[in-house]
Amino acid sequence: QVQLVESGGGLVQAGGSLRLSCAASGRTFSSNAMGWFRQAPGKEREVIASITWSGEGTYYADSVKCRFTISRDNAKNTVYLQMNSLKPEDTAVYYCAAGRNGDYLPVRTSRYAHWGQGTQVTVSS
Repeated sequence: QVQLVESGGGLVQAGGSLRLSCAASGRTFSSNAMGWFRQAPGKEREVIASITWSGEGTYYADSVKCRFTISRDNAKNTVYLQMNSLKPEDTAVYYCAAGRNGDYLPVRTSRYAHWGQGTQVTVSS
């Protein structure tokens, strides 16, 4: 059974940092792009960062550019999201997902086939 499990969420003050991890089990995703998404209450799920299978290419939404960093360790079948300078508007449930086979750097939700259960990030002002 394929599973993606996020961890590292929590409550942090504005300006603080968190590091999210997403561990895959059941199969390797070392050949797939991976992405981080978030969904705030009443809003659609949005992609915030994605990374190619090799890690050589990345994409960031404008809202997190220069504050968040996506990375991966294929040997550990894990992808990370380092979040710095957090703002209250970053409060959301954060999800990781594995891209569909063959996609280089997908940025649309529909191009992701496997999803984690999400982890809550709350940033207080």
